[in-house]
Amino acid sequence: MVVAGMRSGIVVVTTEWIAGYDVESILGAVVGVAPHSVSPYREGLKSLADGHGISDAERAELMRRCREEAIEGMAYHARQLGANAVVAMRMDHRQVTESWNEICAYGTAVHAVPAGLPPEARGKRVSSVETMRL
Repeated sequence: MVVAGMRSGIVVVTTEWIAGYDVESILGAVVGVAPHSVSPYREGLKSLADGHGISDAERAELMRRCREEAIEGMAYHARQLGANAVVAMRMDHRQVTESWNEICAYGTAVHAVPAGLPPEARGKRVSSVETMRL
């Protein structure tokens, strides 16, 4: 089952909560970084052959993929910590050098359980796919 907002088996939301779930534990801050060249040729915004630029739709798709790359990295980091979700996800970007930018996704890795789960069942770790049936 694929859940909207799920990446690398991790539910990622921009809210500070997940409807129908309680945060059992906070595992820490997680970050995903996607470095990208400022060169329009290297990034595929302009053709090396003729110097022509790409369409607005292609440019938007390229930017979306750059952000997705950062979000995937953040979700992978959360999985490494044992999380099944990331809450309060945010995006940022900055120019690191004259030739490189970074796209950054960050949030809080958590382990969430269905709301109302009895205390005796809370200690049992459940995978995100089993837990996050949104």
